[in-house]
Amino acid sequence: MARWGMVFDLRRCIGCNACSVACKQENSLPYGVFFTRTLSEDIGEYPHASRVYIPTLCNHCEDAPCERVCPTGATHTRPDGIVMVDEEKCIGCGSCIVACPYDQRTLVEPEMLENGLFGDGHLTPFEQQGYTRFTPGTVIKCTFCHERVDAGLDPACVVTCPTDARIFGDLDDPESRVRRLIQEHRARQPMPEKNTKPRVFYID
Repeated sequence: MARWGMVFDLRRCIGCNACSVACKQENSLPYGVFFTRTLSEDIGEYPHASRVYIPTLCNHCEDAPCERVCPTGATHTRPDGIVMVDEEKCIGCGSCIVACPYDQRTLVEPEMLENGLFGDGHLTPFEQQGYTRFTPGTVIKCTFCHERVDAGLDPACVVTCPTDARIFGDLDDPESRVRRLIQEHRARQPMPEKNTKPRVFYID
């Protein structure tokens, strides 16, 4: 079985946020909720200044602290490495939110699903059909678009990236593109000092 992971090529990311928009649409995320964000950092001084963009999402850690602290077993890792949340088991205690060193989890508040994008309580048809997937009082996060992956497709953020800065694939396949990129460029994992063994890697 595949063990899914992702590579971010920072040399290619232009900070367009197409990934964030695609993720919002694919997952029908409420206002203010993001499963993926693109951070930015300014380097140097004028006239030799530049800006680096840093995409972020759930790192689907092999040793996921969110899973360790979950009192009900709601947070669990699939055999293919994707970290999931079972909303039927989640009690919304927030332990996983505190435990995640990457700040990649969100508690679904009732008002998120009631106010709508325009904050007037009138949901658009898109929101009406999309918000049914959420249960107030439970925690949500990036799942690598597991439904797409199960159908043999790449996550929405990967498909949408116009510069091919996001690469998704099987970390256990020595011939996969992600595996080759990690080895060729000595890609690094975020915050290695946390010892969570993320399945997300960055090429500087």
